[in-house]
Amino acid sequence: MKVVSLFDGISCGRVALDRAGYTVSSYHAYEIDKHAKAISRYQYPDIEHCGDVLDADFYKYADIDLIIGGSPCQSWSIAKTDREIDKNGIGWKLFMRYVEAVRQINPRFFLLENVASMPNSIKAFISEELSCEPVLINSALVSAQKRKRLYWTNIKGISPPEDKGILLKDILDSGISFLDKSYCITATYGGATFEQTLRDKKRTTIAEPIALTEKSKTICSALLYENAPSMLKRQKMGFLVAHAVDENGKGAHIGRIYSVKDKFVSVVAKGGSGTVTRLYKINLPDGDYTIRKLTPGEAEKCQTLPEGYTATGINDKGKTVKISNTQRYRAIGNGFTVDVIAHILSRMNTNNF
Repeated sequence: MKVVSLFDGISCGRVALDRAGYTVSSYHAYEIDKHAKAISRYQYPDIEHCGDVLDADFYKYADIDLIIGGSPCQSWSIAKTDREIDKNGIGWKLFMRYVEAVRQINPRFFLLENVASMPNSIKAFISEELSCEPVLINSALVSAQKRKRLYWTNIKGISPPEDKGILLKDILDSGISFLDKSYCITATYGGATFEQTLRDKKRTTIAEPIALTEKSKTICSALLYENAPSMLKRQKMGFLVAHAVDENGKGAHIGRIYSVKDKFVSVVAKGGSGTVTRLYKINLPDGDYTIRKLTPGEAEKCQTLPEGYTATGINDKGKTVKISNTQRYRAIGNGFTVDVIAHILSRMNTNNF
């Protein structure tokens, strides 16, 4: 196969092609993020890195089998308060480079991925430009994360894959998950906060059992009472985090540990800044826990990437480098769910490829 990949990231498309059983003879990748390129370069030394898609000359390619890409979704995502709804923004400009590539190269197949929460107006514009309607697929069918994405393609007969029944607990290195599926892994996952776990039930979703010292237990117990000393309310020890609440709704002090005792119905939390807005229940066995986000390796498994895929890179000078966790999370969140892409690409075999 001869492939052109736009907005290539860490070359998840190449991983998917391998997984679908294709032999790739050439893979031309357009990407500007230096960390993503370093990871790609380490995993696939044969990939040709071509630079910025805005500077590309697509007329130079001939006899290309596949154009694949996921133009940046930040401009259209529902997470952006002032997101674009028309053709005048950078999101549309970048997407149109994909359209130009398809029209100028005229590949046998094309595949475009983007966020499902985009405005209906943008969805309609994309469908018009590519002359096809998208297929909605939730990565939850093949992985441990919820991730709804739209896929535009001229590959025929695409339907969602069968549910593999993979749960978050199945991919953890340690700890206990109090959600069946991880919230969508995004480029900002590295900035996950404890509050997001409780308020939105996303981000930091793993409880690690720990052994508390007697001093720690004493302080945690004091926090369960409404009239706890003010010094405890303000104290900054690393293990104090939870808004621990008993069955009568008493106690609301921030800390990093939930202490679940027999007399409590469950671990719950109060949201807001000093004001009760809602109560959030977390079902865990009795015990003491720290709450953490997924490790980079677990996030990779949520994207059905090989564990450790993003750990190492080769920089522009040819030096092997370690990739920081912040950049690993960013690269993983910007990537494809590999098994979804492999599922779609496998249909090329039935399209007389």
